[in-house]
Amino acid sequence: QLVYRTHLGSLVRTAALVSKHIEHFSRFSPSPLSMKQFLDFGSTSACERTSFVFLRQELPVRLSNIMKEISLLPDRLLATPSVQLVETWYIQSLTEILDFLDKNPDDHRVLETFVEVLEGVRNRHNEVVPTMAQGVIEYKDAFGRQDAVTDHNIQYFMDRFYTSRISIRMLINQHSLVFNGNSNPAHPYTIGCIDSKCDVTEVVRDAYESAKLLCEQYYLGAPELELTQMNGEAQPQNTLSPLHGVYSLTHSLTHSFLNAMRATIETHEASRTLPPIRVLVALAEEDLSIKMSDRGGGVPFRKMERVFSYMYSTAPRPSMEHTHRAPLAGFGYGLPISRLYARYFQGDLQLYSMEGFGTDAVIHLKALSTDSVERLPVFNKTALRHYKLSLEADDWCVPSSEPLDLAVQRSAK
Repeated sequence: QLVYRTHLGSLVRTAALVSKHIEHFSRFSPSPLSMKQFLDFGSTSACERTSFVFLRQELPVRLSNIMKEISLLPDRLLATPSVQLVETWYIQSLTEILDFLDKNPDDHRVLETFVEVLEGVRNRHNEVVPTMAQGVIEYKDAFGRQDAVTDHNIQYFMDRFYTSRISIRMLINQHSLVFNGNSNPAHPYTIGCIDSKCDVTEVVRDAYESAKLLCEQYYLGAPELELTQMNGEAQPQNTLSPLHGVYSLTHSLTHSFLNAMRATIETHEASRTLPPIRVLVALAEEDLSIKMSDRGGGVPFRKMERVFSYMYSTAPRPSMEHTHRAPLAGFGYGLPISRLYARYFQGDLQLYSMEGFGTDAVIHLKALSTDSVERLPVFNKTALRHYKLSLEADDWCVPSSEPLDLAVQRSAK
């Protein structure tokens, strides 16, 4: 009993200390970095001491900002075992990084330990996305359909939470890869996790091959790829100019390919041949645009607003027992998180669908590394107001969300 009380007292003191630090660091806004800053620092002026001093302040700021918002989630969602587990991971990671606040940056052993701790934090958070998704499933199973305001709050939080996670992993990956002394001979121009001599069309092909491999495991086949490249004057050319800063592109492309492949195969399952997925890459002075067109039957217009929702998925629910093997779809998070990766460096992902035909997915990114600046959530009064919205009557007439069954209508008359 004495041991239990001692342990409980230790946990209470730790929670109080962490809460105090969260209050302190959440008063600061994160410092967004441009892709050029990432590249310049890693290639010309890489100093482990400088990076250490920056990250031991910046990581607690980014963690604390989003942890303040976790506490604003609906109580019943916060109480789910999966969300509580995620919150525990964040508290532990913040505590470990805070230990370095008073450490000597000139001590080489401190710098080595910091890299090890960062890698541990990254590995601990590997399953954050499926675990948080499981929390939403637990919440929906227990309490059913929620009101529009609750759905808005969850959607708003999830976009910010996952964007924060992307940015934190970017910082950790850059530091650990630049300063662990290892280089990848297959990619000699890689600076941390960024390929400074990137051929976009090769990224498209690699993403297609990765998606094709997964698709063939599930469906024993996959649509072919037709790739077209255009330059700024919209004239075909053999190779595109190298593009700095496509860190987020592979993730967005792979999930877009998976969605296109699944829709194409399920729409044409009775056919002997599958229509190809057509990709157009256009690089101009300001934008890199990639359009992916499929013949997967499209999505009804009334359902388009749902495709980026974390509370809705068109695919069968996956099992959490096999998280080591990523499902082709199921949590409904492929599209919304792919859009976050595109938006992370000031880009976007947009869908244009024609029911009965197919869908165009267009990814926009900045062509210049100076324009590719991190888009980061900040906890402030504006963010707080989003969580305090009240349910008000719509100022437009709202029709039924489902189409009318005309057969039932006629029989009723």
